[in-house]
Amino acid sequence: MVKIITDSAADFEAEELQALDVACIPLSVTFGEREYQENVDLTKAQFYSLLDSEPTFPKTSQPSPMTLERYLRAAQASGQEAVVITLSSALSGTYQGAVLAKERLGYDRCLIFDSLMATAGQRILVEQAVKLRDQGAAAREIVAELHALRPRMTLYGCIYTLEFLRRGGRISGTAAALGAMANIKPIITVTKDGRIEIPAKVLGRQHGMRYLLKEFAAAPPDPAYPIYVMYANVRENTELLAGELRALGYDIQEKDFKNVGAAIGSHIGHNGFGYVYIAK
Repeated sequence: MVKIITDSAADFEAEELQALDVACIPLSVTFGEREYQENVDLTKAQFYSLLDSEPTFPKTSQPSPMTLERYLRAAQASGQEAVVITLSSALSGTYQGAVLAKERLGYDRCLIFDSLMATAGQRILVEQAVKLRDQGAAAREIVAELHALRPRMTLYGCIYTLEFLRRGGRISGTAAALGAMANIKPIITVTKDGRIEIPAKVLGRQHGMRYLLKEFAAAPPDPAYPIYVMYANVRENTELLAGELRALGYDIQEKDFKNVGAAIGSHIGHNGFGYVYIAK
């Protein structure tokens, strides 16, 4: 059976990883002098608490070469094929690090796949890999299917506060202050080459919701795959988004709500909302 490995940017919970039999390589999150391993000694709730209380902005970093080798070596020692599904290479060096670890180990039966996604988008691809694995697919068959699905991944979100973009140095303090006064809400998306872009800035949550629903209608989801609605620590806005999607006839259930972790959450802060799915 193929061993499926991902990294913590996919935002699985520990019990989910165990149920799916997926190994998860932790990304590092640093606040000041203190470094944490995501999902090892830092939960999502702890991360968002530190995001408010710590004076320094968090830094996320890829796993060390030693950590990557340890996870790949464990799969190699078992004699299994492996598929490693990483956070977008445009957002992190995890993909390239995994490629180098594979080469150092001479692990030819391991395939490294760049999701060109993050958070619940990366999760969807991991879940599809697990499904194929459980059906008896080989590593190359799994990766071929992921390559076919990846261009159809669709992710849009609305950032509720500009504060964390300011703290991360992505916008100036003046721009953040003016944006807050005008109630500006940036729209974010993940491009086909795995970068985060801001395609629009809208006035207020209601206009943000309308923008997301317009993009949803322009590229409707494939019903063979899940629709995940995402929230950053606080669910209120995502509950409203889920209600709008239900009104359109989509069955959004409790299990479809996914909390965004440190890889994206450090840049958007609380109350962000959005969705991800595989388009038709």
